[in-house]
Amino acid sequence: MNYIIDEKLMLKIGDISQSVRIRSCDPSSPLLLFLHGGPGVCDRHWVLRDQSSLAQVATMVCWDQRGAGLSWSKDLKSEDMTVSRFVEDAHELIAYLKKRFEKTKVYVVGHSWGTALGTLLAQKYPEDVAVYIGMGQFVNGPENEDISYDFVLEEAKKRNDKKALQDLDKIGRPINGLYRSLDDLMVQRNLMTKYGGEDYGENDGIIKSMLIPLIKSQEYSLPDLWKYYKGTFLNLESMWNEVVGLRFDETVKELKMPVYLTEGRHDQNTPIPIAQRWFDQLKAPYKEWIWFEKSAHSPIKNEPELWGQTVKQIVLKEEVNNSTSI
Repeated sequence: MNYIIDEKLMLKIGDISQSVRIRSCDPSSPLLLFLHGGPGVCDRHWVLRDQSSLAQVATMVCWDQRGAGLSWSKDLKSEDMTVSRFVEDAHELIAYLKKRFEKTKVYVVGHSWGTALGTLLAQKYPEDVAVYIGMGQFVNGPENEDISYDFVLEEAKKRNDKKALQDLDKIGRPINGLYRSLDDLMVQRNLMTKYGGEDYGENDGIIKSMLIPLIKSQEYSLPDLWKYYKGTFLNLESMWNEVVGLRFDETVKELKMPVYLTEGRHDQNTPIPIAQRWFDQLKAPYKEWIWFEKSAHSPIKNEPELWGQTVKQIVLKEEVNNSTSI
């Protein structure tokens, strides 16, 4: 594919250097900003691997958020890592993109934690966001963790996975969405991934499913993996309690732009019933729920071609709508 722009940048955002990746076949096309999950789990290595055809209709922007991936710095402290600071970082990045590409708004794609960031961004700065596209939509932290734990427990019982049952008994149920430690959270997430709640049909644990794609990636070199590792845990240790405390079913009743949720039928990381209830009650100029039947938490990976085609059609449709409304 012939990219007019294919750049890796370090931009000053919120007084620190942060890594941004831009890819486009046509710089005059709409801006499409990807907000990765975690916090701290960068994903541009597989966004660019599987979704670069989107560069034909949009200028793709992947951002390693504050303290994550190539944006990690040993000088960052926990007090530098708050949800509100991330929202302001996104706002600053969008201001740069709008000025550089002479746009008034951007399309925002959020995944997992990125949906929390994207939802808060869209709520606070609707003038920045043309369309919000969510995947693995986060809504209510305590309820999220309760349902996800119950899924793992029931699967362990069905499979007579005695080791898993012992581990789940040891870590106990989350209280107000929180486990006693991040290690306990990782036990649950590892089993949830193993049982297919993260990637549809997955049989590997979280480490193998994350590590191998990173090692194979050309986006992160082997030395970069140390930054990735450090950044993931800096984000989680600093922010997880605050993130789990978010409750959009109580605080986000309306968004002022079109909203599309691209949801995997088998998602047990951000369980579907919570997102459905929020979506049904949400006020928006237009909203659409789009199912991916062979996906769990990440349709962008589980059904990459279908997800990419879907987002391409959303962009093309909304651009037509924007042009006819002017």
